Amino acid sequence: MSANRRFVAGVDSSTQSCKVVIADPDSGDIIRTGSAPHPPGTEVDPEAWWTALHEAIAAAGGLDDVAGLSISGQQHGLVALDSEGRVIRDALLWNDLRSKAAARDLIAEVGAADYVARTGILPVASFTAAKLRWLRDAEPDNAARVAAVALPHDWLTWRFLGYGPADVSARGPVLDALITDASDASGTAYFDPSASRYDLDLFQTAFGRPAREAAGLPCAADTDVETDSPDVDGDGRAASAIILPRVLTPTEAAGHSPDGIVVGPGAGDNAAAALGLGVTSGDLVISIGTSGTVFGTTDLTIADSTGAVAGFASADGGRLPLVATLNAARVLDSAAKLLRVSHDELAALALASRPGAEGLTLVPYFEGERTPNLPDATARLEGMTLANSAAENVARAFVEGMLCGLADGLDAVQAQGLEAGRLLLIGGAARNPAVREVARDIFTVPIDVPEQAEYVAIGAARQAAWTLCGSLPDWTVELVATLHPRPSQVRQQYRFFAAQTAVQQTANTVSPGHTTSETTSSEPSMTERSSSELSSSQRSSSDQSLTDHRGSSGAHASVKG
Repeated sequence: MSANRRFVAGVDSSTQSCKVVIADPDSGDIIRTGSAPHPPGTEVDPEAWWTALHEAIAAAGGLDDVAGLSISGQQHGLVALDSEGRVIRDALLWNDLRSKAAARDLIAEVGAADYVARTGILPVASFTAAKLRWLRDAEPDNAARVAAVALPHDWLTWRFLGYGPADVSARGPVLDALITDASDASGTAYFDPSASRYDLDLFQTAFGRPAREAAGLPCAADTDVETDSPDVDGDGRAASAIILPRVLTPTEAAGHSPDGIVVGPGAGDNAAAALGLGVTSGDLVISIGTSGTVFGTTDLTIADSTGAVAGFASADGGRLPLVATLNAARVLDSAAKLLRVSHDELAALALASRPGAEGLTLVPYFEGERTPNLPDATARLEGMTLANSAAENVARAFVEGMLCGLADGLDAVQAQGLEAGRLLLIGGAARNPAVREVARDIFTVPIDVPEQAEYVAIGAARQAAWTLCGSLPDWTVELVATLHPRPSQVRQQYRFFAAQTAVQQTANTVSPGHTTSETTSSEPSMTERSSSELSSSQRSSSDQSLTDHRGSSGAHASVKG
C-alpha cells in the first residue's frame, strides 16, 4: 500500500441515496463521509446511481488517498444490459411489485418445496427471478435484447472498474468482467447459497433463455487489454447465453479501477450491515429503513418452506437468514403526515399514550407486504372507538404496528434455529425515542442500540480492508443505549387484527382453481399464528392492566452522528 493511499472506502447505494465512508483500515475510524440522493420511484435509470456515486465521492473529499473500495447496494433490482453494455430499461427495484403474479407462477411451475430446497428462498415479487419473468411476458422486445443481467451493486462495481458502453467508459462493454458476491446473488431466486453457484435451470425457467456465469477476465480488470469471451463455458453453454456476474469469494478482489484502487467483491446491503456491525452468533439485527429487516449470521442450512425467512448468503461465507417487510420507516412518515406533526412531535405523542394505544391497532400494509406475502393488501387502523380516537393513540398505534410486523419476523428467524442473545436496533427510525421505548413492550430479549452510523457503507469499507490486507479487521461498534424488555399485551392485540387482514386479503386474491404462494404451504403464516390468543373482550380490557413504564429505560439517550 502506497503512503499516499492508506485508507479504504465503502459505498452504500441504497434505495434513497448513495453514501460513502472513508475509514482507516486498521482501527475503523471514520475519516470523512459523503452522500447524494437517488431519485424516488420503484424503477430508476441506473445512470442516476452512477451520477450519485460520483457526487457522494466528491462530497467525501475524493479518493486520492484510498487504496481499496467495495460497493454494497440494495438487493434484487433488475439491471438488464444489451450486448453493447447499455441499460435496456429502467431498473426494477426490490419494492416494485408488478411481478407479484410472475412470482406465483414460478412457484406453481417449480413447486414450493423444490424451490426452497434449491435456493433457500421462495419467490416473491421483490426477487430478481420474478422480475425477469415479468419482463419476458410484459416487454418481449426488451427481453429479446438482454445480453447480461446484473444487480445494482454488480453494475456499479463494473462501471467503477472502468467498464460500460464504449462511449462512456475506459475499458468498454466487456460483459464477462461483471462480478458479484454470494450475498447479493442469493437474492435473485436463481442461486444456490449452499453450493455458492447459480441454478442456471431456474434462470431459464424464469426467463425462457439459457444463461452462463461470466468467465472472468484475469488481468483484464488491471489493464486495458481486450480479452475474448469463450465460445463455450464450462457447462457447455454457448457464449451467446445471457451472462450472469461471476461470483467472487468473500476476500477475492474484482480487480483495480483505472485509477489503481483495489476493488472488493461488494455485498448486498444487509450482508454489508452485518459486517459493519460485527454480527456474531447470538446477535440478531432489526433494521428500520425504507424496508424493515430482521437477520443474523449462521452456519445452519436455511430452508423455510413457508417462504417467510429467506436463506440468503452472508458476506463472510456463511448464511444470512432474513425476513424483510416493505413497511418500515415510512410508516412513521405516514403517521407524521396524517397527524400534521414533525417526527419529534410524533414521538412525543406516542410516548404520551400507553402500551396497546387504548385498543387502537395499525396493521401497516401501506404498500402491500412482502412478509407476510400479501402484495395487494392495504393498511388498516382497527379497534377505533370514540374513547380512544386521540392523536396520542394513533401515533402509538403506528409505532406499535410497524414494530409488531418486525417482531413477527424475529419469531420466524428464531424458528429456523437462530438464538437471540441480544437484538441490535439500527436504521434511521432507530433514533426515534418512541421507537426505542415501544420496542421494550414488543421484544422479549435485550436490545442494544448502536451509535447512529452508516453501517452498510462501513461494512463495505471493512470488506475493502479485508480484501486489501488479507484479514478481516476488528472494528469497534459503540452503543448509545441498552433497552430491557417488559411484558405487555401489545403483540397479542396486533396478531388478532393482522390475522384478520391476512385471511381477508387471501380470500380476495385467490381465484377458484388458481393456487398462489399464500396457499402453497400447509403451515400457518406468521400473522395466522396465535390469532385467537386475544378475544374481543380481552382486547378491550388488556391495556387497563398494563403498567405505565414510560421513560424508565435508556431509550432517550442521545444519539451521536
